[in-house]
Amino acid sequence: MSLGQQLKKFRESQNLSQEDVAKKIGVTRQAVYKWENDKSYPDIDNLIILSEFYNVTLDDL
Repeated sequence: MSLGQQLKKFRESQNLSQEDVAKKIGVTRQAVYKWENDKSYPDIDNLIILSEFYNVTLDDL
């Protein structure tokens, strides 16, 4: 499973929209969309924020 698929799975499991995630972690909705569709990848700082936000390890991402 790709990083984007994992991010989408974690987001949907918490019934959140891309906009919800974007606002809570301080990025644009477009950034979340690109990450989830493997068009771009979050930098290490955002990966750490995402892992804490979804309460998973970096390895789980």
